[in-house]
Amino acid sequence: MSLLTTLKSKIKPKRRKLLGRGNGSGHGTFCGRGVKGQKSHTGGKIRRGFEGGQTPLARKMPKVGGFKNPCMIKPRVLNVSDLEKLARGKSELTLSDKKRPYKLLGDGEITKALTVKIDKASKSAIEKVEKAGGKVEVLFKILPPKILPEKKSKKE
Repeated sequence: MSLLTTLKSKIKPKRRKLLGRGNGSGHGTFCGRGVKGQKSHTGGKIRRGFEGGQTPLARKMPKVGGFKNPCMIKPRVLNVSDLEKLARGKSELTLSDKKRPYKLLGDGEITKALTVKIDKASKSAIEKVEKAGGKVEVLFKILPPKILPEKKSKKE
């Protein structure tokens, strides 16, 4: 049985390139930097994205337009065809979550009569569940915007 401390690697570590150790080493005179130019001098760095003075690609591209609404709530989509799988023999099904509400859509068919309590539901989904003999209770209702009374003009 061999210990991990006694194991030796068959791969030799790669030697560091020694620069500027005379012309006989093969890396003397210019030390692998080439002749003249910005990269050959000390501190000659080129910033990321620099394209030699021409307009960089990042500036040519249009900025991302639009705006992401931080208050928008994307619902979890659920279809009528998924209800029977989720019920698992029960006659009542409750799906509710304030942070990510559930929305029932009318894709597919349902054969079992179920009472579904859900945050949101489409008209076609409600019709299909009621057609099968069930009932849908919508828990989360979006209220219509407040209609402001018309301002009276000063002339009247």
